[in-house]
Amino acid sequence: MKPILIPVQGGDPRPVGKILAVGRNYADHAVEMKAAPEPVLFLKPTTAIRLPGEPVRLPRDRGSVHHELELVVWLAFGGTALDETAAARLPGAYGLGLDLTLRNVQAEAKAKGRPWTVAKGFDGALPLGPLVPVEDVPDPAALSFRLEVNGAVVQKGAARDMILSVPRLLSAITQWITLEPGDLVLTGTPAGVGPVGPGDGARMILDGHYECDVQFV
Repeated sequence: MKPILIPVQGGDPRPVGKILAVGRNYADHAVEMKAAPEPVLFLKPTTAIRLPGEPVRLPRDRGSVHHELELVVWLAFGGTALDETAAARLPGAYGLGLDLTLRNVQAEAKAKGRPWTVAKGFDGALPLGPLVPVEDVPDPAALSFRLEVNGAVVQKGAARDMILSVPRLLSAITQWITLEPGDLVLTGTPAGVGPVGPGDGARMILDGHYECDVQFV
């Protein structure tokens, strides 16, 4: 099976390893979801990925699909049980992705104490934008981003507003799971999540770097 390659601005495409994602890493989103502001780690399969320009076919008859815009970190290096200083050296590129979520399915899973896997990992559940090399990101903590749906801004976020910064998040993950080169880490979504449906169009905007359109079918 050929590796999935994510396009990189001004560089060669980069392969994807495993995908780790975090929920509740923005206090405003935790309030929005009526949940404790305590980051939660979960996995998404690589089959969820849709590359820039690929249409995203949404599930039918499974309830509402919500957009969750997230800063994505691609790792150039890996490690285990790292402190924050060591973890800060892992990123090789940054980008944006949509952590699409079957909200009704997730709510039912939560109520029954079951995993969120199908709610977060269905085919097409991770449309990605291109990656920006770390060399072109002088201050990752200053990154900010927006999501437009059908031309209206629905989400705004900034790395500085995360409960766990990127180095703290990566360090925390390595206390449980070894990170490897090529891994993708989704860092959480700010407030403003909401539904998308077939025919809707979204635009992911990484301020100062790029805009990437996503078409839902």
